[in-house]
Amino acid sequence: MKRLIRVAAVAAALSLALTGCVSWFEPPQVSATSSPTGETVPADLERFYAQQIVWDPCGDGLQCATAIAPVNWDDPAAGDIELALVRQPATSGNPIGSLLVNPGGPGGSGYDFIRDSLDYATDTELQANFDVVGFDPRGVNRSTPVTCYDDPSELDSYLYGIPPGEPGSDEWLEAASTATRDLGQRCLDLTGPLLGYVDTPSAARDMDMLRAALGDEKLNFLGYSYGTLLGQVYANLFPDRAGRLVLDGAVDPNATEFEKTATQAKGFESALRAFLEDCDTSADCPFTGSVDSSMQKVRDLLDSLDASPLLASDGRQLGSATMFTAIILPLYNQNNWVYLREVFTDVFAGDPEYAFQLADNYNGRNPDGTYRDNQTEAFISINCLDEHGDPTADEMRQEAAELRELAPVFGPQMSWGGTGCPNWPVPATFARGPIVAPGSPDILVLGTTNDPATPYEWAVTVAGTLENGHLVTYEGEGHTAYNKSNDCVNSVVDAFLIDGTVPDRDPKC
Repeated sequence: MKRLIRVAAVAAALSLALTGCVSWFEPPQVSATSSPTGETVPADLERFYAQQIVWDPCGDGLQCATAIAPVNWDDPAAGDIELALVRQPATSGNPIGSLLVNPGGPGGSGYDFIRDSLDYATDTELQANFDVVGFDPRGVNRSTPVTCYDDPSELDSYLYGIPPGEPGSDEWLEAASTATRDLGQRCLDLTGPLLGYVDTPSAARDMDMLRAALGDEKLNFLGYSYGTLLGQVYANLFPDRAGRLVLDGAVDPNATEFEKTATQAKGFESALRAFLEDCDTSADCPFTGSVDSSMQKVRDLLDSLDASPLLASDGRQLGSATMFTAIILPLYNQNNWVYLREVFTDVFAGDPEYAFQLADNYNGRNPDGTYRDNQTEAFISINCLDEHGDPTADEMRQEAAELRELAPVFGPQMSWGGTGCPNWPVPATFARGPIVAPGSPDILVLGTTNDPATPYEWAVTVAGTLENGHLVTYEGEGHTAYNKSNDCVNSVVDAFLIDGTVPDRDPKC
């Protein structure tokens, strides 16, 4: 089943590398209540902007809280939703203010990101100077969620099912379109009106409300991957309330769906080539010969799985789509390439079990068949509220041919996007386009030169389009750079967020 590639779910995509560590700081386990800014807002928004956030201890020195927001910001009386928050108070005891963090996705849980991986999300300098706040955006996880199934086997069918027919055939396209249409209807039936209001601008308006309720005159924000789109939209909507924003692994809001897919396909293919070059130096490498011959071997493997899927012990069949998911997960981070060597070794030997383990990790599926959160449902629901095209079958086939030419290994796996969002039951509401954010303050935009998920060229474009964007380049591998690359990147980001220091040129870390 073709579905959109998750752009950024840092917490999920890198979970193999995380240890769940949290900061050493252990503040007194007492409740605390925020002091809202008291700023003037329209009367129907006062109860949201003026709400007091009550923080209660929730273990490991963290505090948790729940805020409320309207389902529809344009009709605040139409109903409320809940937003789940977690924070670590500044370890210095003297915070500059709050630092909101989003891990990406869309659909990634900021709550879990900070609760489970605080020291991965932020370094000790930021933890000393800010109350670090993770939140689940509307529709996600512990906030009022998008819900799409009663039985997790329904989601299994969508994620792991193999449509009948040759990929791209009329039979295959109709089956893939029907699967998305059926999932969307289940989401609408079980979620209700919220399904039409989990768009990025609504989430950005939630962030502005949280800023005021937390007592911050300006928003300080660290956004990874999709979180960079959220940050751009915030700066465009509220330039006078933007504080210090860092966008790491930037998403280009002006790219078309095909342009995004093509750039990502080339990015993942470049990362695979880098993996294969490194693999040749390892004793356990399952590839021999040139990198080009190994790239072809991967494509041949995917084709063979289309023709003859491998049966796993739980009855699921490993087709090329699930194998592709298992491959791209370790490509997000060079530290995980050891897992990629292992999965290729096993699948070449006819054993699909480890490939399913990696794909399940990416999809948030537990060993017992349940799902740890609603990241997949939220991911699709949020993406489909962004503007998208509605290509015909012939147009999809033409795009598939172009993708195969641009990225011979992964292009075929990333084709057929038109079977997704055009069949969603609620219309797109967010028209993509260049974001300038006129009147906003300086914004740091981080790009990694061989980032497979949010390719470097997107960071260059975003930094150049924002009125006050500043590019910070990390010359290396992997998805996103802050706190996972080198001291150069960390020092630039810390100096900006803590002191407001803007580099006078790209430091090219």
